[in-house]
Amino acid sequence: MFILQQIRRLMIPCCRFAVPVLLTLACLNQANSAVTLKKAEGKIRIEIDGELFTEYRFQGEPKPILYPIIGPHGIGMTRNYPMLDIDGEAHDHPHHQSLWFTHGNVNGIDFWSILEGSGKIRHDQFLKLEADDKQAVIGSTNRWLSTNGELVCTDSRQIRFSVVRDARTIDWMVTVHASAGELKFGDTKEGSMGIRTHPQLRLAASPKHGVHTVAGNATNSAGDTGPDIWGKRASWVDYWGPIGPHVVGIAIFDHPTNPRHPTWWHARTYGLVAANPFGIHHFEDKPAGTGDMTVPAGESITFRYRFVFHPGNTDEAKIADRYEVFAKSTD
Repeated sequence: MFILQQIRRLMIPCCRFAVPVLLTLACLNQANSAVTLKKAEGKIRIEIDGELFTEYRFQGEPKPILYPIIGPHGIGMTRNYPMLDIDGEAHDHPHHQSLWFTHGNVNGIDFWSILEGSGKIRHDQFLKLEADDKQAVIGSTNRWLSTNGELVCTDSRQIRFSVVRDARTIDWMVTVHASAGELKFGDTKEGSMGIRTHPQLRLAASPKHGVHTVAGNATNSAGDTGPDIWGKRASWVDYWGPIGPHVVGIAIFDHPTNPRHPTWWHARTYGLVAANPFGIHHFEDKPAGTGDMTVPAGESITFRYRFVFHPGNTDEAKIADRYEVFAKSTD
């Protein structure tokens, strides 16, 4: 049973950047944090112990997104722009909307950008809206449409929200169906499972964009660090650093069953982190089209990812150990 209600949001400062959160957040160390769903207009609100974790916004955007995402210590973990205009955030790449899945070349159509002529992903229906205190699950289907409204493909996705010890996790599993004929994911770096981090987790400042101070660090499962993680293959990446008085991070896991695991990472110094198994031409300087992947008509392809919003740095959060648990999971 889901409670329909009007949600009053309060704007409070969070380490210089305002994010829409409630006044207090439940302690992440509680052993039995209750995860619940609440339905509102155009979105599903996910709460932990009655407080906001995130919202699945399935209407009103070019694609379904998760925003905001509230992590340890009540900190907003992703950039607010373009959903909100906040001082100290770069106003670039308006298609980097918090957390999302899409790709920049699907049958020649750009679903990554939101420029004129780009494709759109439209919510179709919910298949599952469940919560059992330990976790909440959203299952839905979506239509990928060209600028002319023609069906390119469909997807079915399941997004799971839970608390694992002192971290909050989001599992995103998406199956893309070649339901309108043969489907080709084109070789481009512009994709695919992406997140745009809180500005303080950037690796490089950009005064011309209004971002003067950053404190981010990055590492991956292969041992690469900082800017060197861009274009490299790895089972996971982790961005972390101090935001105000607290050190927090965002780790993203690529499941071993995913096509072309371990994936390549379109991981930028300005806070974009995206798992992309298709952009081999850009990442490895190989001939154009090397990364193309074709799904025959009537068939499908599935990807599984986990996002871990954790306190502490990579070692303190035991990211490698957490990944091993995820890698062995089958649901």
